[in-house]
Amino acid sequence: MARRRKESKGKKINPTLFVFCEGETKEAYINLLKSLYRIPSIHIHPKIGGNNITKEYIKNYKKDKPTHEKDLNFLVYDLDVPTMIKRLSKIDNCELLVSNPCIELWFLLHYKNLTANVNNEYCYKELRNRNKSYKKGLIDQNLKSKLSSKKDDAVKRAKALVEYENPSSTLYKLIEKIEELKNQ
Repeated sequence: MARRRKESKGKKINPTLFVFCEGETKEAYINLLKSLYRIPSIHIHPKIGGNNITKEYIKNYKKDKPTHEKDLNFLVYDLDVPTMIKRLSKIDNCELLVSNPCIELWFLLHYKNLTANVNNEYCYKELRNRNKSYKKGLIDQNLKSKLSSKKDDAVKRAKALVEYENPSSTLYKLIEKIEELKNQ
């Protein structure tokens, strides 16, 4: 059973954001957001070993951690595997932060608008054309600068796309949630 955080009288408890992701690039991006917004209450759990995330896995992960009813769970995954959205949708009490086909699409939305179907290779190649030093799992200074300065453009472009379709990304929801928490 998870330990409950005690709410002290007169003080507001900020929720902890539990972020479950499948790889190093997503982990690097969440760490970037954590540092940009200076939010210590984001717990990232990369499950680099595969896409087999389940409700039980999340429950077991949080078992020994102090929790509160305001805490939020996020799943950051790519939809390049056709059955992934169906599997993720079965996990309740989690916000899906997915990119179709991959997180590089979300990064590209910081540079330009995309509306036609794309694949992983296209996204990776286009990102490398704009940032020669881009490597999966790393966010260099050039990309970090673009991801922070063009965040609002990317959010607007992502919102114009159809959720879960190719191309699309719902990572903007995490940014909106973090900004909402910062403004409270």
